[in-house]
Amino acid sequence: MTTDGNGMGGAGAPGCGGGEPEVSDSLKTFGEVVKAFRKRAGLTQEQFAPRVQYSVPTVASIEQGRRFPPSGFVKRAEEVLDAFGALRGAARHLSRQPGLASWFRQWARLEEEAVSLYTYECRLVPGLLQTEAYARTLFVNQLPPLGDDQIEAQWVARAERQRLLRDRPNTAFSFILEEHLFLRRTGGAEVTRELIDHVLELAELRNVEMQVIPQVQESHAGLHGPMQLLETPENKWLGYCEGQEYGQFIPNPKVVSTLQMRYARMRSQALCLSDSRALLQRMRGAA
Repeated sequence: MTTDGNGMGGAGAPGCGGGEPEVSDSLKTFGEVVKAFRKRAGLTQEQFAPRVQYSVPTVASIEQGRRFPPSGFVKRAEEVLDAFGALRGAARHLSRQPGLASWFRQWARLEEEAVSLYTYECRLVPGLLQTEAYARTLFVNQLPPLGDDQIEAQWVARAERQRLLRDRPNTAFSFILEEHLFLRRTGGAEVTRELIDHVLELAELRNVEMQVIPQVQESHAGLHGPMQLLETPENKWLGYCEGQEYGQFIPNPKVVSTLQMRYARMRSQALCLSDSRALLQRMRGAA
């Protein structure tokens, strides 16, 4: 799903087919192990967080089994807590992430440590930008239908991913969105107004750039469909594209280069930051 990507695995769509949320006791167990070693070391979450270079909310989420631990967290926690290899060993058995489609989990783990994350979307507002009302509208209208527990798991996973925007102020987030995503009024006028307000609020963050491609656009480099690009801490670029029932992780440098060229062209074709904000404000008033 997206339950958070878009296929609904990552960028923002509902979860299709294989996107059924999964319950993961292994994440809860890993979190309890981290907590035990942290307490053994005599550290509070507030003292532990800066030592592993993650925020207190992220540490809390990992200990509660609600967030998949990034590789950097596992490595630093192992060193800080002198865990005898227990955390590295436990992390190898973490194969499931509740609420995330199987094909999206690898990308979700990379997102946790990315230094740059670029998203172009033409189908629905990306998961990182969605409001709860908008997201639940997507889940409720998904086919085949989801149960209440599945919908809840998907929203929890999506809300957790959204913390990236505020928890990682040094990560550069770029979003290119199509105007028609808001004109569609998914969920109704009130849901759309709330969504636009939320997107405008996020656009005020220093690490977030929001651009809109107007409905009338004679030249468009994004006709191949949605895409995501990510830069790792080692400055390696990776790509991700999503279909209805699958996601395609793209490590091939030549293909990634092509996606980068398309994204760069779309940046020039989209409205500038201030004009994009002005357009969203006008749409908000008309919704």
